[in-house]
Amino acid sequence: MNFADQLKQLPAIAHVAAIELLDASGQVLDRIHNQPGKAGSVAVYHALAQQHGGVITPAAAAQGLALFCEHTAAARAHPGSHPNIDRLLAWAEGTASHAVRVVSA
Repeated sequence: MNFADQLKQLPAIAHVAAIELLDASGQVLDRIHNQPGKAGSVAVYHALAQQHGGVITPAAAAQGLALFCEHTAAARAHPGSHPNIDRLLAWAEGTASHAVRVVSA
C-alpha cells in the first residue's frame, strides 16, 4: 500500500486547522498547519494521537513511519527533505513521548 492509499483509511481532518506538538513541559515544539503539502502529515499525526491517547510515543512514531510508506524511504535517503518524517524517525529511536494538541478549524 502506498501513502495515498494509507491516507484514504485515516480519520477525516476537515475539522483540524493545525496540529501542535508539545514537549514534556507543554511548550509547543512545532505546529503543522492543515494546508496543501502538509495535510498528509496532519492526517498521520492526528491519527496517531487518536490511537495513542493524545500522545506520540516511540512506538506510535514507528507506526507513523509505516503510514508514510514510500515517503519514509525518501526521508531516510535525503535527511531534511521531509521534516515531519524526520521528527518521527528521531522520536521512534528515543524514549520520550510528545503530546499532540488539535487546533480546530
